Amino acid sequence: MKSQDIRSKFLSFFEEKKHTIVPSAPMVLKDDPTLMFINAGMAPFKEYFLGNAVPKSNRIADTQKCLRVSGKHNDLEEVGYDTYHHTLFEMLGNWSFGDYFKKEAIAWAWELLTEEFGVDKDILYVTVFEGDKEDGLGMDTEAYELWKQFVPEDRILMGNKKDNFWEMGDQGPCGPCSEIHVDIRSAEEKAKIPGKDLVNMDHPQVVEIWNLVFMQYNRKANGSLESLPDKHIDTGMGFERLCMVLQGKQSNYDTDVFTPIIREIEAITHKEYGKDEKIDISIRVISDHVRAVAFAIADGQLPSNTGAGYVIRRILRRAVRYGFTFLGKKEPFIYRLVEVLAQKMGHAFPEIKSQKQIVENVIKEEENSFLRTLEQGLVLLNRIVEETTDDTVSGEKAFELYDTYGFPIDLTALILNEKGLKLDQEGFKIQLEKQKTRSRAASEMSTDDWTILYDDADEEFIGYDTLTANVKITRYRKVVSKKDGEMYQLVFNITPFYPEGGGQVGDKGYIEAANGDVTYILDTKKENNVIIHFAKELPEDVNDVFKAIVDDEERARTEANHSATHLLHQALREILGTHVEQKGSAVQSKSLRFDFSHFAKLTDEELRDVENFVNARIEGKLPLEEKRNIPKEEAIAEGAMSLFGEKYGDTVRAIRFGQSIELCGGTHVKNTADIWHFKIVSEGAVAAGIRRIEAITHDAAKEFYFDNNQAYLEMKALLNNAQEPVKALQNLQDENNNLKKQIEALLKDKAKNVKGELKSELTEVNGVQFLAKQLDLDASGIKDVAFELGGEVDNLFLLLAAENDGKALLSCYISKNLVADKGLNAGQVVRDLGKYIQGGGGGQPFFATAGGKNPAGIQEALEKAKDFIA
Repeated sequence: MKSQDIRSKFLSFFEEKKHTIVPSAPMVLKDDPTLMFINAGMAPFKEYFLGNAVPKSNRIADTQKCLRVSGKHNDLEEVGYDTYHHTLFEMLGNWSFGDYFKKEAIAWAWELLTEEFGVDKDILYVTVFEGDKEDGLGMDTEAYELWKQFVPEDRILMGNKKDNFWEMGDQGPCGPCSEIHVDIRSAEEKAKIPGKDLVNMDHPQVVEIWNLVFMQYNRKANGSLESLPDKHIDTGMGFERLCMVLQGKQSNYDTDVFTPIIREIEAITHKEYGKDEKIDISIRVISDHVRAVAFAIADGQLPSNTGAGYVIRRILRRAVRYGFTFLGKKEPFIYRLVEVLAQKMGHAFPEIKSQKQIVENVIKEEENSFLRTLEQGLVLLNRIVEETTDDTVSGEKAFELYDTYGFPIDLTALILNEKGLKLDQEGFKIQLEKQKTRSRAASEMSTDDWTILYDDADEEFIGYDTLTANVKITRYRKVVSKKDGEMYQLVFNITPFYPEGGGQVGDKGYIEAANGDVTYILDTKKENNVIIHFAKELPEDVNDVFKAIVDDEERARTEANHSATHLLHQALREILGTHVEQKGSAVQSKSLRFDFSHFAKLTDEELRDVENFVNARIEGKLPLEEKRNIPKEEAIAEGAMSLFGEKYGDTVRAIRFGQSIELCGGTHVKNTADIWHFKIVSEGAVAAGIRRIEAITHDAAKEFYFDNNQAYLEMKALLNNAQEPVKALQNLQDENNNLKKQIEALLKDKAKNVKGELKSELTEVNGVQFLAKQLDLDASGIKDVAFELGGEVDNLFLLLAAENDGKALLSCYISKNLVADKGLNAGQVVRDLGKYIQGGGGGQPFFATAGGKNPAGIQEALEKAKDFIA
């Protein structure tokens, strides 16, 4: 059975069981600070499990893209070494929100696997939670009795808390679970060891295929459990593993989920899969990682140096280094696999087709960038090797290469081994652990349980219509982090504070108690559909009624910038073409940032046209036309733009200014005239095919023009109030250039005179013409002197020094015949002598320079120069 048919059969089965089939949510999370990516099928439904929102159906089924790069069995560095773990994987799931429970979940799972898919019952094992004394929980006898209807008791195994009690995190909904495992070993292997002895033992042919979670408890901050008001079902089945079983394979990578990608890698690299273990691992790594990277980019996450973007960059770089090291690919090639991916998965996930060009361009640019890093790293590693005096390279230096330059440690070890050297692995691990400890300390956070004051509050946002309201605190909790210290998170029954989202920052302001006491709201965010207000302290009486007041000036400036992004989007599509799509934005009170798809730098004329287009709409005083809670299909039919990577509900909010219509939950000006003016301050590349415009509006634009006018007046005053200041400035520049040329000519004459003096000061040491001297010349002058003298004198060893602007300079010139015959190296000379001037440098064997911050050490360096030929 083909993978596409397997996916369709799963969804059809649950559709017949009255489940609503929903599309996969974007893999990149925007409003959950506890997760970077969706790492389990239940993640898009957290708000329902937490009771913060009502699902459109009590029964849902889907296939969800998930990304795991850490945690149980999913360490990134292990992917590719076995046959059944992945970074990106599909999780087939069926969900019940307070509807059916264990009986139906177990019966349907067995029916689907054994009857619909025809899996042999004799190769299946199930696990049941054995209980846990610490939590005061007994064995899940209900699940055990239900399984007995389908499975012989010797195939029902007890599982501990680690394997059979599923938790969302340190706090939150949780419950016992039953896993279904499959044993696909040969009959001979089964005769040697019973399958039940290999369940949860990381055996590649005895693997978990489906996990049924019975969500019935809530884990509190103190570790205790309380029963949830409603019981839920959360199941997750590994699509790739299911395909392995149904297609009769021993490896996920042998299924048609991966084989088209593997065939393409073979064709590109001229390496054959299945012949050599190192090559096989490399091909598995690349075929897995390209899926993770491609879908993350398609969902809106570009590679970067921080956060989620760094995770994507790290995954891609791991794939590149395997191709570089074991497949011999020194040029970009992974981007070429996106075409196969789009053909294979485009039906189930259309975003990979529509975003294919962007994905290919971004991956190719990232590959080029990292390959340059590898080249640079090889040069630096060779320098480390030259400086190593024994057979072991220090872990500290290897870590610097890894941490600062991104050079992979396994590649370092491989190269050192080829050179007959060892790597101090223990020293490297110590440095790595220190870094991890620093990172953990910086992000360490403890969160108390919510203190509930009003359990049935609406927690409604009213900030589209008003910036003030009388509110009650419905719940609060304390959060302590190293970064922010002690903070309180407050939730109100209603709130005018806009929570960060859609690129727009959260509102600030304050709440005022009846006695006049004020508590400042420092930020507003949304977490699992709950609007959270951040404050440094709690009000004295949390049961009071408060007047909530949003900072109206901040909000007005932010709204101007947000509305300007809509007009900017329209302008770019009109002027550059409809291929332009928004790829990200950041809307603050002081500025806006807008990322978009386009393949060339904007010309000055295009930038001017974009500015004029937006400002024409501002001057046109276009009123805001807003439609709330309208069906998404209706809004799209009216021409509203929707953005890839955004999660939309069945009903949406549409914002229109003239011909600009977008789906948007942010706040906006009532009329474009409120934007005042739009000014682009920069335009540049973010990644291949992605450009970024930064711009200002409102008060920031006023300040920009005021500051520029002030600078103009000051410049004009410096030019003696010239009537034509630009012409006067050009005359000054011309005069300056002429003076520079005269100075250069004088310095050259001086260098010629110096050359004659130096020639007369040369002394012979062991057949070498030697001189070490400090000169009153700049770096360029010293180089000229050295090369001119080198052209006239054979067997020359010259060390020249200078002090310029409080910095020390050493330059070494060695005749090429001395380099060849005596093994002298100017680069080594300046590196060794650089320590006297507290600096370093390098260059070629016959000429090299070093700079340092200690001119006082010049004399000692000059005195030590003779040691190299003595």
